[in-house]
Amino acid sequence: MNDRATRVLGVRGGFGGLDPDEGLAAGLRKRVDGGIECRGEVVCWGPVPAHADNAPGQAFDLTGWECTYTSFHLEDFVPVETTYAEGSIVSVEAQRTLLRHGIALAREVGRLAGELDASIPLRCIIATNETNGTFRFHKIRPDESWLADDLDSYDGECIVVVDFPSAHP
Repeated sequence: MNDRATRVLGVRGGFGGLDPDEGLAAGLRKRVDGGIECRGEVVCWGPVPAHADNAPGQAFDLTGWECTYTSFHLEDFVPVETTYAEGSIVSVEAQRTLLRHGIALAREVGRLAGELDASIPLRCIIATNETNGTFRFHKIRPDESWLADDLDSYDGECIVVVDFPSAHP
């Protein structure tokens, strides 16, 4: 978690109270209910698209493919207010709401990954800024990364990374 996300979420005193008060948004619950699946070398929301067999295809690597096909905007599923001057403005309070839902969703996705026939190490990435919030996930691969090592280098963004190691050796 970068410093900005720590401040916005107020977690310096611990992680208690991060769950959304109203529970996971219905649209996010629907994503969870659809599950995740592995196909070939990649993992994606179920059902995995047929072109996954050709991954990474035009993407740089498998992690990039997964991040592209698992990514969506949280504000499309979580009701938050935005203002529109010359584009969407997501307040700090709305970013906090999106981060909380994203973290709750990450825990659900981690649970789903642990229930696969062959459990996989998985990374969930939640990011918010003044224009949107995104959620994506990918297998953890030692030679591939979607993010810079220094999460604080993402100026103006709140970044939360939740890793789930494989349950099977």
